[in-house]
Amino acid sequence: MKKIIIVLSISMLFFGNSITAQDSKTGKTQFMVRGYGHAGLDYLKTESGTSLSYVGSSFAPIFLFKQGDRFIFETELEFVLQKNQLEIGLEYANLGYIINKYVMVRAGKFLLPFGTFMERLHPAWINRLSTKPLGFGHDGIAPASGIGIELRGAAPIGGSTINYSVYSTNGPQLKIGDDEPDEVGMLNFDNYIDNNNNKAIGGRIGFLPFFNSSMEVGVSYYTGKVGDKGSEYEDVKASLWAFDFSYVKQVSPLKGILDIKAQYNLNNVSDAYYTVNNDARDTSAVYTFTNSSNAYYAQLTYRPLMVGNAFLKNLELIGRYSQLNTPEGSLWESDINEATIGLNYWITWRQVVKVNYSFINSRGGHDAEDASLQKSNAFFVHWAIGF
Repeated sequence: MKKIIIVLSISMLFFGNSITAQDSKTGKTQFMVRGYGHAGLDYLKTESGTSLSYVGSSFAPIFLFKQGDRFIFETELEFVLQKNQLEIGLEYANLGYIINKYVMVRAGKFLLPFGTFMERLHPAWINRLSTKPLGFGHDGIAPASGIGIELRGAAPIGGSTINYSVYSTNGPQLKIGDDEPDEVGMLNFDNYIDNNNNKAIGGRIGFLPFFNSSMEVGVSYYTGKVGDKGSEYEDVKASLWAFDFSYVKQVSPLKGILDIKAQYNLNNVSDAYYTVNNDARDTSAVYTFTNSSNAYYAQLTYRPLMVGNAFLKNLELIGRYSQLNTPEGSLWESDINEATIGLNYWITWRQVVKVNYSFINSRGGHDAEDASLQKSNAFFVHWAIGF
């Protein structure tokens, strides 16, 4: 029978992922440290001025432990400099058990397979550009990680393959303006202790139609109640969708490889009435809006790996367009789009220097003073490494 290779998590990249009849002894253990980091220079030009700063703001060690051929543990820490302070975060920490070559179970805090960007592409040396697409990441409109339990795996279908994930987490929490009045209606995805007894459920299914796995299309869904238990918002529900696409192809006439990535996120929260306080006037107002947000990106990468020149084959051209739209009528209403071009040089297969330039158009937003169109440009030079 053809052996199925299941890419289950980053730990499997380092330890191997096939189950055979000659399993290692259950007492055999392995430990490994991996991770990534970056440093660089950021330049931002807006209508109100410019800023130029060196950055060395991210270090993410990943600790991997394996016992036998079935039990694994993985965790990633993140050390980030924000506003002259060091912030330490736990990106994920989970235990996993490989039941067979088709299914694995894991529990703890894990990167959610909601689409593919946050789970597979966000590390600094894997992300082809210096920034994440609009609406993606820790402050985006979709979850990056969650605490719960998950079943995932892969299986063949003729000459094709499917991969799947089904999970349950504590779920996001609805913001009602207690701390930030301008954020009423947003979702807080860093909800580590559940604010209600309802657990969010979600999943993703990916389909790879070709035998060489060059193309993958995926659909994700995530839903649950988000209001605090016992509050007037306890029945407010969020439903999130994601659609992702990947295609990698060696093109002989171009003497290189084309890599296309895209993802669309949709975030819907059921209707609710919010109370907004005006402390300056000692008044309050009740209002509502259609709470629907969306974000997407499309990216094209070309690398001339088949040319004879050693310098040219290490170059990589990138173009990406992304857009974020948040609810009309909300206090955080926005319409932002960003076009980015880049040129990368790969020093080694996991060390890259990235030079990117972005054109950004925005209306509204959490910190905007008015709804007029704002144009800005950004220039990045980043050096990233995975180890």
